[in-house]
Amino acid sequence: MPKMLKSELARAHRERLLVRFTRPFEGGSFRGYVLDVGPRFFLLLTIGDDGVRFNGFSCLRLVDVRRLNVPHKYAFFIVAAQKKLKEKPPRRPKIAVGDLESLLISANHKFPLVTIHREKVDPDICHIGRILDVKRGRVSMLEIGPDAFWDKKPTSYRLAEITRVDFGGQYEEALHLVGGSPIIPARGQ
Repeated sequence: MPKMLKSELARAHRERLLVRFTRPFEGGSFRGYVLDVGPRFFLLLTIGDDGVRFNGFSCLRLVDVRRLNVPHKYAFFIVAAQKKLKEKPPRRPKIAVGDLESLLISANHKFPLVTIHREKVDPDICHIGRILDVKRGRVSMLEIGPDAFWDKKPTSYRLAEITRVDFGGQYEEALHLVGGSPIIPARGQ
């Protein structure tokens, strides 16, 4: 990963500049504000598909960033629209981006649902739920489905397969509102 990319993301964070970039897994682009940059992942306050309103947070791998624009070409318009719409950015959550294990645990402590993506393994599927454990290179989570019903048993995924982690978005909030908090199964069940 080029040092220039990491330094541009760090500059966007320092100067609070709106960024835009693509990734090899999506057809469109990401827009948002860089809130922290770690060795492998960075934290982004995302702007939703409407192009103006905030929609949660994403932690994305640095190696997946393509065509980074710092600042975003239409930053003036987006920032002006946000002000007129009284769109206030949420407080920056204390998410550890030093390593993936800490990232998952800290996101799980701050938000009721965490979404993991394994885009190289299955680009069309994401896994949403509560992190139960992170150890030996795996994450165990109890998942909630698109019907807002919780699974009965946890599922385990390899950390090396995780390409993106989301939390605090409108979809996660809606799922939690309807599905509530899970009943965590006792160990060994």
